[in-house]
Amino acid sequence: MINFIERTINHKLSRRSFLKWSAISSTSVMLAGYENVLAEMSVEEAQEIKKEEGKWVTAACWHNCGGRCLNKAYVVDGMLIRQKTDDTHEDSTEFPQQRACARGRAQRKQVLGADRLKYPMKRKHWAPGGGNKELRGKDEWVRISWEEAIDIVADELKRTKENYGNESIYLLRGAEMQRPISLFGGYVSNYGSRSRGAWEQAMKPILGVSRKSHIINDRMDLLNAKLIVLWGNNPAWSSAGLPMYNLLQAKKAGVKFISVDPFYNASASVLADEFIPIRPATDTPLLLGIAYVMITEDSPERPLIDWQFLNRCTVGFDAEHMPQGADPKENFKDYVLGTYDGTPKTPEWASEITGTPIEVIRSFALELGTTKPATVLFGWNSARIEKAQHVPLAQVAVGAMTGNMGIPGGAFGVSCQEPATNGGPALVRPGDSQLQAIKNPLSSVKLCSNEHWNAILTGKYTAGKDDIKDIDIRMIYHSGHSSLNQTNNTNKGIKAHKKVEFVVTNQFSLNPNAAYSDVVLPITTQWERYGTVLTGNREILIWASQVIEPLFEAKDDMWIAKEVGKRLSIDSVEIEPLSLKQQIFNEIAGASVMKENGTGYEPLVTITEGDISEFDVEGTPQLGRISIMEFKEQGIYQVPRKQNDKFVFISNDKFREDPENNPLDTESGKIEIHCRQLAEIVTNAGWNEGYPIAKYVPPTEGYEATYADWNKKIKGKYPLQLCNIHIQRQTHSVMGDVPWLRETFPNDIIINPKDAKSRGIKDGDVVRMFNDHGSVIRRVYVTERVMPEVVLLGQGSWVDLDEEGNCRAGSVNILSGDYPSGPNIESFQACIVEVEKYEKQLEPDHNWPQRIVL
Repeated sequence: MINFIERTINHKLSRRSFLKWSAISSTSVMLAGYENVLAEMSVEEAQEIKKEEGKWVTAACWHNCGGRCLNKAYVVDGMLIRQKTDDTHEDSTEFPQQRACARGRAQRKQVLGADRLKYPMKRKHWAPGGGNKELRGKDEWVRISWEEAIDIVADELKRTKENYGNESIYLLRGAEMQRPISLFGGYVSNYGSRSRGAWEQAMKPILGVSRKSHIINDRMDLLNAKLIVLWGNNPAWSSAGLPMYNLLQAKKAGVKFISVDPFYNASASVLADEFIPIRPATDTPLLLGIAYVMITEDSPERPLIDWQFLNRCTVGFDAEHMPQGADPKENFKDYVLGTYDGTPKTPEWASEITGTPIEVIRSFALELGTTKPATVLFGWNSARIEKAQHVPLAQVAVGAMTGNMGIPGGAFGVSCQEPATNGGPALVRPGDSQLQAIKNPLSSVKLCSNEHWNAILTGKYTAGKDDIKDIDIRMIYHSGHSSLNQTNNTNKGIKAHKKVEFVVTNQFSLNPNAAYSDVVLPITTQWERYGTVLTGNREILIWASQVIEPLFEAKDDMWIAKEVGKRLSIDSVEIEPLSLKQQIFNEIAGASVMKENGTGYEPLVTITEGDISEFDVEGTPQLGRISIMEFKEQGIYQVPRKQNDKFVFISNDKFREDPENNPLDTESGKIEIHCRQLAEIVTNAGWNEGYPIAKYVPPTEGYEATYADWNKKIKGKYPLQLCNIHIQRQTHSVMGDVPWLRETFPNDIIINPKDAKSRGIKDGDVVRMFNDHGSVIRRVYVTERVMPEVVLLGQGSWVDLDEEGNCRAGSVNILSGDYPSGPNIESFQACIVEVEKYEKQLEPDHNWPQRIVL
């Protein structure tokens, strides 16, 4: 905190305010009267300031982890003193506290971070048209006024449109900037899965669902399972909030756990009775091997397959139950048995690819076939690979074979983000903000995250099957994300940024998008804005309020959008017809909670004429379950639960009971093990052929590619598979700049002792991990918890290139190739590398200077 104080004093900061900031940071300094001049302050004076009465404010924990836990900030006279998490009620299984993780509890270290962007900036060697573009990422920054910054952005938008047309403006993710630029004629937009992999589009045609819960039951039903399988799923690290707590309740109730993963992870160490190793990007072969055992060993004496469920509720499993018009030979059972391709998907075949022992595959298949009910919870990681349409198809096929769908204690689906371990419709939900979206006139022109850097560099993009079109991107506008760091092949992305004529970023810290920009506009965090409404697991709704005033010269994104719009001759009212205050009120006024009998929803809050006047908004009085002022004060509404209450959710139970009268939203109305629609989606995307069944197609950089000669088992140039994982220090790329978290959760390359020994590497050494896409240098952690020939590295660290081109931060997308495939899947988890000892030293990154500018 001392860095923040030392670097943030300016003429607008009063002596009393500064003393308060000093007191809360436990520094012993004071303002002597001039900018950036500090002097000692007595401990007694600091303690007096700390004693002043303040209030607890509900503060947003807004990052995209899925947890949405309760954060409270203690504020004294506008100064942020301390932080806590949920203590609004006693903790219990039925009514658990919504406790923040380490990231959430370190939130103030991001909001008040020394590396906050303070003023609008431009690159020293920028000029209209680009200037010295090669200096992006390493040029000096020059402080400019907001007036100059907005003028530059608006002038560049006008110049780019006049010279090249709106099709040359690439707005990444957009946030509020979508509004003025749409009214200015439009922009090229971005699409594609950023996290969910093939699950993103596959679940709708296969299962008829698009929600993230992907047909899993709710947390109370976990206690009904006899077996829970965590497949590529480490909620202790990757799912903030209550998922691990929910699983622990099942563990205490005696439920058996199996973990399937390349890494004996934290969740497995706490929960698992059995650990099954599997190589990255090989989930489908393991599922096919399991299916083979179940098909060939099923018998009346030992039934492994729920034939009644398969025959009534699915299409495509065998030739007798194909969708209308489909080729009978194209069924799942015959593919598994190798009837037509000559390759039976035996445990031996699967073991060669997955690294899972043959007998383990067989015993796992028998356990899945005989244990009823069982819940199998997949992570998204398994389908974050090129050509991964086969993963959800195989997962659904095996799940249907076991019959663990639509029954208490039985589920076979994806458990990630907000609905992790707690599927089902929201028990409390916000209303509509009533801020209408503005249509982008160029909505048909889109670049997929799989190939956008390549499209910028080559001037060509894939618009569909046999449809390659020209594109000429001249301007990149980043708003509300970290795409340079978080999409494949960052080195290619850097080249794309150095090619275009103008790059601008709205950000609150110098993330890679901002670092490679020409102009950076400092924005407020959620703690400095009027408020926000956050949804978490299905049982809660959070209403966060403003904690502190905006720091330095930071502005809200909407303010920037309106100011840019003014210079483009766009009426501010068109851009923001409703204030944020009114939007938040609308969401709260429209919030609803499920009735106690589970039959529908009722208004959550009571609103009086006096409330409407006090909030200074437009609204109508109403009756609800609690007063609006009570909700604002508490900051959270949570629905209490109990075992076998009216809110228990069993996914697809009505469909299972009567599939004819309760059809799914699929072509056949049933679960589509043979899915023509998904095959067409993949083929029509234009990159690869789609298959209607779970046909395994190795990715370009999968396990098979670690061999120069697969048949002779001769290893190749890059013999190791890299699996990038979610870690505790950051949510994707956010929070990783907080020194507290860096120190607490080191981001080391994790390697097996066998692989380390053969390379002369010892625990704690600095190593270089590299491939044809780039290289990173990090310290190494040697452990038997990771499979041989597999290395792990946490994803999300901000790219930080040294003079030799190595990323010393360990940004994994420096190493990932951009291999486009349908349905719009990033290829993060299919990556091959080599690791070698690196002779230079690398200071632990919590000791690195922060990215502090101006």
